[in-house]
Amino acid sequence: MSKKINHINKNSEKFLEKYLNTASPTGFESEGQKVWLDYIKPYVDDYFVDTYVSVVGVINPKADYKVVIEAHADEISWFVHYITDQGFIYLRRNGGSDHQIAPSKRVNIHTEKGIIKAVFGWPAIHTRLGGAKEQPPKKDNIFLDCGCSSKAEVEKLGIHVGCVVTYEDEFMILNKKYYVGRALDNRMGGFMIAEVARLLNENKDKLPFGLYITNAVQEEIGLRGAQMIAETIQPDVAIVTDVCHDTNTPMIKKIVEGDLSAGKGPVLTYGPAVQNNLLKTILSTAEKNKIPFQRLAASRSTGTDTDAFAYSNKGVASALISLPLRYMHTTVEMTAKDDVNAVIELIYKTLKELKSGEDFKYLK
Repeated sequence: MSKKINHINKNSEKFLEKYLNTASPTGFESEGQKVWLDYIKPYVDDYFVDTYVSVVGVINPKADYKVVIEAHADEISWFVHYITDQGFIYLRRNGGSDHQIAPSKRVNIHTEKGIIKAVFGWPAIHTRLGGAKEQPPKKDNIFLDCGCSSKAEVEKLGIHVGCVVTYEDEFMILNKKYYVGRALDNRMGGFMIAEVARLLNENKDKLPFGLYITNAVQEEIGLRGAQMIAETIQPDVAIVTDVCHDTNTPMIKKIVEGDLSAGKGPVLTYGPAVQNNLLKTILSTAEKNKIPFQRLAASRSTGTDTDAFAYSNKGVASALISLPLRYMHTTVEMTAKDDVNAVIELIYKTLKELKSGEDFKYLK
């Protein structure tokens, strides 16, 4: 029988809203990282920021044994790639942006002069029917319209090739049970590890190791931020949190993606990058504390920052705790509040189970 867990208070939910609404596209994460760092500062002893703005809050920085809890801060986006003579803008992906959801979306173009508003234009249905076969949205036929009639007018606004583009959709709570918005992948992870830091501070918990609360950049283009920060920290243990698919919505094949559902708890992954003894510790912690959880099998890799930490340095004992997410890489990503609370609880309780100097490499 699982227990009801509620760690999220009004202040932390206010932080979550601000954090999710602050654009943090891959390679341009600074503004979101500032919001995150301001929130965790009261709960850590020290912090540092690396060259590419991965941010790490540290508890017990002088300890030799180092444990990481990690999420990634970046969100998918677009780059301005080509501006036509008529003032229309074509784009290049920055991460796994979904071209099929783009038509009629409103966007923010980030320039040195500030935010410029634009829309993904799309021909009216009346003009697409009849005669020729109807074309679906594709990477090479979606375009932005910022209300300009020439390339010169676009450039006068401060828009140029290389400007990053994000959707303007913002945070909301659906039916009092679900968080909804863009970039829950994976700023929900950043939120959850920040809440763990808050709980440790408010409960005056003393850890026998150094804890590195890590919000890494550039996951969406190949785990790059985690690769860099793993070399900097050189941890003994890494517990990574990211999102996975809720496979109980229409059009998803469970035989391919597995059987996972929002509202049924964190997802624990089995796979080569997951260190088995560390996973056993997390599983036993969940069972001991009656925290609901689900299981997922990965193949060659998890596709998350777990892989970067696991194979860094001389090998780091790593594990993955995932949050079930609906509609990944859209502007209406959706996750259950109960699952968010349960992930926070599981990471928090696992940290209290870990011992300084524990060597997970030993056969047990």
